[in-house]
Amino acid sequence: MQRLEESLHEAPIIDKDGYSYLVHPISNGVPMLDPQLLREVVVGITRAADLDVDKIVAPEAMGIHIATALSLQTDIPLVVIRKREYGLDGEVALHQTTGYSESEMFINDIEDGDRVLVVDDLLSTGGTLAAICGALDDIGADISDIVVAIRKVGETALDDTDYEATSLVDISVDEDGVEIH
Repeated sequence: MQRLEESLHEAPIIDKDGYSYLVHPISNGVPMLDPQLLREVVVGITRAADLDVDKIVAPEAMGIHIATALSLQTDIPLVVIRKREYGLDGEVALHQTTGYSESEMFINDIEDGDRVLVVDDLLSTGGTLAAICGALDDIGADISDIVVAIRKVGETALDDTDYEATSLVDISVDEDGVEIH
């Protein structure tokens, strides 16, 4: 994870109402995402994740590029949890709250009994992943694994669920920068 760690040390930190927000190519798409960095992250996920699944599930927006590359590498179908409702049959709504936003998200194409791998860019407050896990449980999906590229250390909303996430790198962030643990 050399490229990932180096890129984290180079990433700008901005203050969003007292929240130290990491601006990183993997989690924000800016600065520009180097394909070698994305490749390193996807290889790391293939090594860390349970890939004996029916579907990869990723939230819009910043989980999509990682999950797409993973889907291409593994030939496992991808389901994107979207921020827009389409009103399709079987669509399931969920409400997510993070340290800096609150919104509705929508799931299609997950059925009772599907084995799924949840992939995301960053686990920070855990609000998104906790909401996704709750909705997948309600559908009856079997969450076989959750893997994130980057995890901020500390308590998260995911701690209040039966699930744990594996991360490629654990960090803490403050106004002075990123510390890798």
